Amino acid sequence: MSLTRTKSVTALLEQASRQEGSLKRTLTAKSLVALGVGAIIGAGLFVRTAAASSEAAGPAVTMSFIVAAIGCAFAGLCYAEFAAMIPIAGSAYTYAYTTMGEFTAWVIGWALVLEYALGAATVSIAWSEYLNNLLGGIIPYQWCHSPLETSTSGVQGMFNAPALVILALLTLLLIKGTEESATVNAIIVTIKVAIVIVFILVGWKFINPANHTPFMIPATEPGHEGFFKHGFGGVLGGAGIVFFAFIGFDAVSTAAQEAKNPKRDMPIGILGSLVVCTILYILFGYVLTGVGNWKEFAVAGKEASVSYAVQHHMPGFEWLATMISFAILAGFSSVILVMLLGQSRVFYSMANDGLLPKLFSDVHPKFRTPYKCNVVLFFFVAAFAGFIPGSMAGDLTSIGTLFAFVLVCVGVMIMRKTQPKVDRPFRAPLVPVTPILGMIVCAAMIIALDTRTQLTALVWMIVGLVVYFTYSKNHSKLNPDRIA
Repeated sequence: MSLTRTKSVTALLEQASRQEGSLKRTLTAKSLVALGVGAIIGAGLFVRTAAASSEAAGPAVTMSFIVAAIGCAFAGLCYAEFAAMIPIAGSAYTYAYTTMGEFTAWVIGWALVLEYALGAATVSIAWSEYLNNLLGGIIPYQWCHSPLETSTSGVQGMFNAPALVILALLTLLLIKGTEESATVNAIIVTIKVAIVIVFILVGWKFINPANHTPFMIPATEPGHEGFFKHGFGGVLGGAGIVFFAFIGFDAVSTAAQEAKNPKRDMPIGILGSLVVCTILYILFGYVLTGVGNWKEFAVAGKEASVSYAVQHHMPGFEWLATMISFAILAGFSSVILVMLLGQSRVFYSMANDGLLPKLFSDVHPKFRTPYKCNVVLFFFVAAFAGFIPGSMAGDLTSIGTLFAFVLVCVGVMIMRKTQPKVDRPFRAPLVPVTPILGMIVCAAMIIALDTRTQLTALVWMIVGLVVYFTYSKNHSKLNPDRIA
């Protein structure tokens, strides 16, 4: 049946070995870990931590990070097995094509647009907010907010100009080359990790134990009556929100075709970046909710919540707020960079399979990057970044990623049964227990997200089905009656 036709692992490995017209292998294990950390530490940590605390988890947002990390760990092990076994650009989309068939691969590829493209849009919006905060609010409200937002004084936004500027600059960098992009990313990662550590060390002595009591939001708290708004339910609801903070480790797998030794380096890059960031997240969340009361973050600070906490609760360290804003700007830039890289590589793979127009797989003759794809993505992402609020884009990013994680976990179990003799340089432990637990935790976080986000994601997937059955199915290279 055409919907379940699959690509063989042998064909994929032959594709990876081709040199002419392929991507350039320049990334080491260290640069892959940096790539992962570069994508992970960003808007999720500096923006979503305060949002999850005020909306659902309270001080127990640290537990939300643990729940999200557990789901990511199970999914990460499955990603690592696939990435080492099938070192091809495309991430979960490519893995699904070899295990569950073309239709499922298309669905997951379409869902990854929510992760990478909308992820880049979300972070560019936060980048704009922090830039304006660093500049003392000199950018007029209407030029740094979407038309769907209105200030407390009644000024309506027009479009987010700073977000478009940073997207354009990073798109040009990606077109120039992956190695150059990775170098810039490594420098940025060093800066922002240093700032996170400084905030943890300095903020620790300003922790007010009263802010951690009660640790979970009580059911009697006004506005938190829903199951996922207080107590253990709130911890799970918070996990669905801060899950955005972990998006990025899977983006490492999209660069498999550009790794020097993917069989060894991909598992190190995926799991190494996840471990580093999980430790920093738990400590960061504990300090932030100890320095400032979780209720404050509902009405103050917003995207600039970390700077707000420093300015209002850490006397004598106001300079740190400026440093944090500067480092966060740089950090956000690296996240956007990796998200745009990941999305372009997914589209590159889909176009190579005939499911998208050829322009998405055209490689620059000198730079050997999918430059046309990068240009198209700029306009697509810019449309969201310029005209959609960050909170809406952020939740959609989470649901798209969680869905991809569930299917990757399913894929590992299928592959173990259908092709048990394929060489696996890295094997996820305790299969099928590991993938099943990954599916359960990620599915629970999807359920915990709000209904509007779930319905919007459903509409997006319906649009994807229309595209598949009107174009992709007929143009697929596995279709014997393919339309050229």
